[in-house]
Amino acid sequence: MFRGARVGRSRSQRGGAGALGLALALAVVLAACGGGGGDDDESTGRGGGRGTATTTTAAPVPVAPLTGLPDPGGAAQGRPALTVKVDNLDGEGVRPQTGLDQADVVYEEVTEGGITRFAAVFQSQIPEEVGPIRSVRRMDPDLVTPIGGVFAYSGGADANVDAIRSAPVRSVDESMAGDAMFRSDANEPPHNLFGRGQAFFDGGGDPVPPPALFEYRPEGETATGEPVTAFTVGFMAGYAPRYTWEADSGTWLRDVEGVPFNTATGTQIAPRNVVVQFTVYTGSGGEGQVVGEGDAMVFVDGQLIRCRWVRPDVGTPARYVDGFGGPVKLAPGSTWVELAPVGAPVELVTPPPAPAEPAPAEPAP
Repeated sequence: MFRGARVGRSRSQRGGAGALGLALALAVVLAACGGGGGDDDESTGRGGGRGTATTTTAAPVPVAPLTGLPDPGGAAQGRPALTVKVDNLDGEGVRPQTGLDQADVVYEEVTEGGITRFAAVFQSQIPEEVGPIRSVRRMDPDLVTPIGGVFAYSGGADANVDAIRSAPVRSVDESMAGDAMFRSDANEPPHNLFGRGQAFFDGGGDPVPPPALFEYRPEGETATGEPVTAFTVGFMAGYAPRYTWEADSGTWLRDVEGVPFNTATGTQIAPRNVVVQFTVYTGSGGEGQVVGEGDAMVFVDGQLIRCRWVRPDVGTPARYVDGFGGPVKLAPGSTWVELAPVGAPVELVTPPPAPAEPAPAEPAP
């Protein structure tokens, strides 16, 4: 480049002018190139802002549909729900059960003789083992129709088996489960049938996540209702659960007649939310009416919200609404739904009233 400039000066005036023009053009190019690495470079964050700033928006973190909790790995976005009928007989070595602490949602329903059983729904977590597994009841197909996925059970009356096989789920009993179910030597039959969570999912089916069953409050928002420190749902003796609010964990600790309701790993059942859904029962074999509407009580954040449950058809989940028709929002986390008979008592324990403020002293005359 500089050699070319010196040659240009030894030629005619016309040639010198051409060389001068070339040198000026090169200087402009060099100046433009040099600007990319100088102190005014926008990409370095130093300088006068000649460049165009770019901003990025982080993609929203997905949430697990049955808990409302973040699902950063996206695992819950690609699998269905698994509902398992779990025994709750008081005695016969049934308690403590296996896997209930990993359920997103648990429905407690009344069966024959007033005893209760669970329909435990897993989706954000997969239990290694779950059980003891027991038989299907007539209300179960109505419960799981909007949830879909897999329904695991151990048999039942012919009409109930026909109903669950006609429901929009992949129903699995012991005769078709393969290695997804096994008999344990720890319990006596029929209370010794257990399931392997991953094997249920591996058995096939459409990997579509279920819809949300509840509406959840935004981060930082708390419930407003009646303060409650504990409550007992009035099922028959031996089955009436008591839930005690633990503020430190933000959960309701479950016990039955003063005994912590633990799983086989020693974990006490402690959901974030408890819903008491008053349900009409007919017949004698778990024929609860879970389509329609009725009264409900939602316990969340140490508060009781009295409301209604509304479910106009079997294809949609129940909605919980306040007196103005607005949604009652739950805290993100696990939920237990107590399908209590209409008229069943719910005994509340409320905190003592705050002491009255002393009256201001009157000034001396």
